[in-house]
Amino acid sequence: MSFEMIALLMFASMMLMLMTGQRVFAGIGFVAVVSAMLLWGDGGVEIAFTASMKLMKWYPLLTLPLFIYMGFILSESGIADDLYKMFHVWMGGLNGGLAIGTIGLMVLISAMNGLSVAGMAIGATIALPELLKRGYDKRMISGVVQAGSSLGILVPPSVVLVLYAMIARQPVGKLWLAGVIPGLMMATMFIVYIAIRCKINPTLGPPLSKEERDVPFSEKMRLARAGMLPLIIFFVMMFPFVKGWTSLVESSAVGAATATIAAIVKRRLTKEVFENTVRQTLNISAMFMWIILAALAFGAIFDGVGAVKAIKSFFVDGLGLSRWEILLLMQLSFLLMGTFLDDTAMLVIVAPLYVPLVGELGFDLIWYGILYTITSQIAYMTPPFGYNLFLMRAMAPPEITLKDIYMSIIPFVGVMLLALLTVIVFPQIALWLPSLVYGN
Repeated sequence: MSFEMIALLMFASMMLMLMTGQRVFAGIGFVAVVSAMLLWGDGGVEIAFTASMKLMKWYPLLTLPLFIYMGFILSESGIADDLYKMFHVWMGGLNGGLAIGTIGLMVLISAMNGLSVAGMAIGATIALPELLKRGYDKRMISGVVQAGSSLGILVPPSVVLVLYAMIARQPVGKLWLAGVIPGLMMATMFIVYIAIRCKINPTLGPPLSKEERDVPFSEKMRLARAGMLPLIIFFVMMFPFVKGWTSLVESSAVGAATATIAAIVKRRLTKEVFENTVRQTLNISAMFMWIILAALAFGAIFDGVGAVKAIKSFFVDGLGLSRWEILLLMQLSFLLMGTFLDDTAMLVIVAPLYVPLVGELGFDLIWYGILYTITSQIAYMTPPFGYNLFLMRAMAPPEITLKDIYMSIIPFVGVMLLALLTVIVFPQIALWLPSLVYGN
């Protein structure tokens, strides 16, 4: 059997395992180990063992549980509530002001947690009821919460970019810095869209009444100080890292410790809060470690059978496609897979194929990591089975129907496609900050 046929059979087997409802790491890891044993005999078991040792020795992986812990302790202790109250008071007088404030809330939640699920949960439980109560259009606010929560996998400390860094063998710090400007750019584009839309049609996002806006200045300042706390924690964590005073792992430890101290000072670190934080941190960290382990094992075998060179030869020599046409086909496949898979599953499935191929085609792997992440954000919100659509349906009140949720994301997907195209055409949007901090 040719190497090309072996690679195709492995990929088809993996997809079949996933279609049977197996967990992502179990399906991929099983195919990897069985393929290794069939190809190389009993010694093939060593590939999975080597992958696990590589995972355990990858020092930056320590950032994963620390950043997840930081995000959960801030959200479980209610500090995220203070953020929304701040935006509520300061932005409520504008048309669409609360929706704009919700995007700001999502950016800060992303900087605390790095997971889109956390942003969705906070947006749906804190912002959504307030917006509905104040007469905001239900389709508008459904789109706002979904689009804003997707920023969690792009704005640092993105957990998905940690996973990509491990698979692509790229520095996590560079990837995080590469996500800063595109993430803020996309958030700004969301805000501009909301402001223009609500200016044209004020009924979509009416301002707060004069009575609700009549808050003493001293109370506004108190809320501003409370809402700025997550920003202070993020600054304390990232500034030493950007200046080169601490390593990435040390900075993540600083962030986790600072968040814990903040919860203690505000007298919100109860036994229940701490237990919930630790439990969720362990659950998510273990899930990501199993996925990374399976991806490493699968990728090692794919590299071993020469699948990447065969695929490159097929696209370039067989079909005569340019490297940019191949890149666009990759992004299209992410959009299609995103209709039924989450971002980590997509990355693990195609990383053994795409990441080495991107390098072979001469593209920058840091830049491509950002393209992948933005495309995953779009796929998260793409019908019929976008991940965020069903999360939103599970968390939204009954008056927001599935049709409302589907219709709400159309303009925001358009904004995200524009952002993706902008980063493709102007790679320095993603690459400028890493080159500034790390040098060329």
